Amino acid sequence: MALAVLLFAAVMGVILFIAGRVGGRRNDRVVAYAYLAPALLMLAIGLLYPGARTIYQSFFDAAGNAFVGLDNYKTIFTTPDQLTVLRNTVLWVVVTPFVATAVGLLYAILVDKARIEAFAKALIFLPMSISFVGASIIWKFIYEYRPDQAGVNQIGLLNQVLVWLGATPRQWLVDSPLNTLLLIVVMIWIQAGFAMTVLSAAIKAIPDDVVEAARLDGVTAFGMFRFVTLPSIRPAVVVVLTTIGIGTLKVFDIVRTMTGGQFDTSVVANEFYSQSFRSGNDGLGAALAVLLFVLVIPIVVYNVRQLRASEGR
Repeated sequence: MALAVLLFAAVMGVILFIAGRVGGRRNDRVVAYAYLAPALLMLAIGLLYPGARTIYQSFFDAAGNAFVGLDNYKTIFTTPDQLTVLRNTVLWVVVTPFVATAVGLLYAILVDKARIEAFAKALIFLPMSISFVGASIIWKFIYEYRPDQAGVNQIGLLNQVLVWLGATPRQWLVDSPLNTLLLIVVMIWIQAGFAMTVLSAAIKAIPDDVVEAARLDGVTAFGMFRFVTLPSIRPAVVVVLTTIGIGTLKVFDIVRTMTGGQFDTSVVANEFYSQSFRSGNDGLGAALAVLLFVLVIPIVVYNVRQLRASEGR
């Protein structure tokens, strides 16, 4: 820590020294370049070089010695195990953002201006304060299974409810693709609070005169949502969807903690880790990392375009 503080002080000292030695019209430009240089250098070292290195490594074999061209990418899109990983990733990205956003939006509308609004919002926002690993452990206990034998008590909430109802407990995290959907529930539980917070703020920003005019025109509750609320908060909805979508693409903690990627539950982020650090297949791991980066790009581009379009209005 002390070394980092001293290094920061030294860098700032050099920047201020250079800025003080330059005068005239060039001063502002030189000062700007001097302040940008450390950030650009760290960006190149910490982001650009590793990214380029990963792309380069994705064209080599498991040991990183022999050039194999596009074979690693071919493996991703042809082998059954990797196709299952892609299927699971698509399922996560399609289900999680839309369901979490829908739950957050519905909740925000229901508790808006209610007496216990603050308390109700705190309840759904609380999972956001828990780490993904902590949330995964909680839900792993909920899905926990014990053999259905005499004298054996179920410690998993879900299976205990089945026992109370007279049904047979089951191993929820073993059966595919149901286990993937159950993992997605954890992500929705966490992200619904984020969606509710952002969308609730957007709803409160709708001008009162617009709402009152719609009510005077006899607009129904559903019509109010469709023609007033939803168009007004559309930019916020886009931000929430894309933010949760990017987070979902990179999901790792939930899968690693609850199943370790077993039982056909692995996703791209988890498979990248498994291939690179567990199986020693650096080439395939790098290709999966590149694929993950490529999948994020369209979401980011769409988000930027929508924000610019909303500002243009």
